[in-house]
Amino acid sequence: MNLRQPQRTTALQFVRYALTGVMNTLLTLLVIYFTKGILGINPWIANAAGYAAGFVNSFVWNKFWVFRSSNGVISEALRFCICFAACYLLQLLTVWFLTDHTPLGGMEFRIWRIAFTGYGLATLIGMIVYTLANFILNRSFTFKTNRHR
Repeated sequence: MNLRQPQRTTALQFVRYALTGVMNTLLTLLVIYFTKGILGINPWIANAAGYAAGFVNSFVWNKFWVFRSSNGVISEALRFCICFAACYLLQLLTVWFLTDHTPLGGMEFRIWRIAFTGYGLATLIGMIVYTLANFILNRSFTFKTNRHR
């Protein structure tokens, strides 16, 4: 047995996961900032809309490209939903805590003509928390049986 193969597979999965994460982050942020900033939708609803768009995109790319799973779509989709819900709740709690219980919530500053807010920074921090937790849960729970393909 080649002991290097599982390590290579894990590294490749991580790289693919990271690329998928970048794509999801951009999509999620675009939806959040568009719905909140341009459409004026409540920030919590905008946050949920962003993560919903990222959810569908993430499942497709993780199933077929990152983990290359050939397991049933329904069972993995259900497990993916559980992981998503846990990670989303963790992200939401992070953003809520940072905006409501730290000085970050009232922060606003400008660089050139672009306004940055504590909510925006808290959202980015929440996304980092979400991403790390999501990789761990999906690797160990959702797509577990295809770990070394």
